[in-house]
Amino acid sequence: MAEHNRLGKRGEEAAVAYLENQGYVIRHRNWHKNHLELDIVAEKEGELVVVEVKTRRNTEYIDPQDAVDWKKAHHIVVAADAYLKHFRLDMPVRFDIVSVVGTEEFEIHHIEDAFYPTF
Repeated sequence: MAEHNRLGKRGEEAAVAYLENQGYVIRHRNWHKNHLELDIVAEKEGELVVVEVKTRRNTEYIDPQDAVDWKKAHHIVVAADAYLKHFRLDMPVRFDIVSVVGTEEFEIHHIEDAFYPTF
């Protein structure tokens, strides 16, 4: 496994631990359906929370959350719609980003309502 993949996996582990510590119940990690993927699907207070995790070694070039452009957000929304249909869920959905910065010790920044569906 390439180093950047290992870092991403460790960052996602840190994000899951952070979310669980904040009272989120993790429903799925790396959920796939065809070409669609969701990093983390969680639940809190009757709301489905779709979380995109972005991990970077540092913020020298870009903040992790800035890597989620409109195109990436659109793909996440489409995947979330597929998730809702697949599990026949009828509940409010929120889209969050968790940015993780570091290599061993991580700085975690949770952005709630990071973006909204555009259709």
